[in-house]
Amino acid sequence: MTEAAGRNGPPPCDVPVALPHCLCCVREALEMTGPRTIVARSLVIWCVLIAAEIIHGILRALVLVPLTGEFRSRQIGVFTGSAIILTVASLTIHWVGTTRRTELLTVGAIWLVLTVLFEVLFEVLFGRFVVGLTWERIAADYNLWKGGLMPIGLLVLFFSPMFAARLRKSV
Repeated sequence: MTEAAGRNGPPPCDVPVALPHCLCCVREALEMTGPRTIVARSLVIWCVLIAAEIIHGILRALVLVPLTGEFRSRQIGVFTGSAIILTVASLTIHWVGTTRRTELLTVGAIWLVLTVLFEVLFEVLFGRFVVGLTWERIAADYNLWKGGLMPIGLLVLFFSPMFAARLRKSV
């Protein structure tokens, strides 16, 4: 977060050592002002989004998979996950501190890139090499022609800051 953070490790802070460093970064993002505020706060909100989506995925697996099957539950999950994303974005977009279209799209792009990286690390690397998912199973979520709806969810994620800002403005 600070200029020293990139060169000399974690930014200095007065938080007790026992407190995880990520909480220090959250505190720093809360106190930030200036041009990097949007990026820092976008990162904090993305962490909330990912936590919400992980919980969503666990609940989907426990409740929906037994009722509808794995693939259909993943399809339904794209829509319920999109609702979660739009809700979190609507509740937090004002805190990011931007209303300009380019900045809102930048926030969406940050969320999209981080989510794709997370998906690659988790689903591809962990799913393929630890759990043993096939490449066909991993690709199925992204193939619109075979019913995979993940690209729609990623588009919702990208545009959700703009949708949320418009929704907040009209409310």
